[in-house]
Amino acid sequence: MFDRLREDIACIRERDPAARSGWEVLTCYPGLHALVLHRWAHAAWRHELKWIARLVSHLGRWLTGIEIHPGAIVGRRVFIDHGMGVVIGETAEVGDDCTIYQGVTLGGTSLVPGSKRHPTLGRGVIVSAGAQVLGGFTVGDGARVGANSVLLQPVPPGATAVGVPARIIDKGGDTRREYVAAKMGFSAYGVTQGDDPLALAMKGLIDNASVHEHQIALLWQAIEKLSERSRELPPVDCVPQDAQTTETFDAAALNRLVK
Repeated sequence: MFDRLREDIACIRERDPAARSGWEVLTCYPGLHALVLHRWAHAAWRHELKWIARLVSHLGRWLTGIEIHPGAIVGRRVFIDHGMGVVIGETAEVGDDCTIYQGVTLGGTSLVPGSKRHPTLGRGVIVSAGAQVLGGFTVGDGARVGANSVLLQPVPPGATAVGVPARIIDKGGDTRREYVAAKMGFSAYGVTQGDDPLALAMKGLIDNASVHEHQIALLWQAIEKLSERSRELPPVDCVPQDAQTTETFDAAALNRLVK
């Protein structure tokens, strides 16, 4: 018990630069208090002392503003920062080394008793302030959930979910799009939600501009080769195999998105 407590204090001091001493963490951090009370409640829950478990959980909620159902499974070195308004449901599982900020809900969308209704967080997951993670899916190890996001789907390990409803950031596509958008004087990050037609149209325009840039580069390469080999016989086909020779830009489809 005391080893777990020392471990919790150490992890809080490591992750929170405002923590100046172990004594301050022990006496002034409601996230730590909530976790200690949850361990007592969870132990009672596992020994079929359901009412006592719920009472301890209720007292913890009253003292800390953090509601953790006694049936929830919480791993080691979990840090609940600030914590006010955090709700963790009965079948939720929180992996080791997770960080949860204020206003987070690990909630359920099913009303079937005994089913896996609440999410599972892998190791090292960070759930930012105000995020709502709803459903019996898994958030992979090292994933991040952005502030005020509403997450309704699984998240792969190491990925980031942002938005309402949350979308999984495609690192490769977004990196390329951000590079092209920056040159156009427009940043797509943070506004390209999956359910926003205007954002989808902008993403389509940016992607199309990226393709055009690539095709222009290929054309310049072909012209350079033609100029170098213009005197050679017989004539040589200098157009690259992947050069786009047909127009694919569908302006009507993009216009329909923004109507």
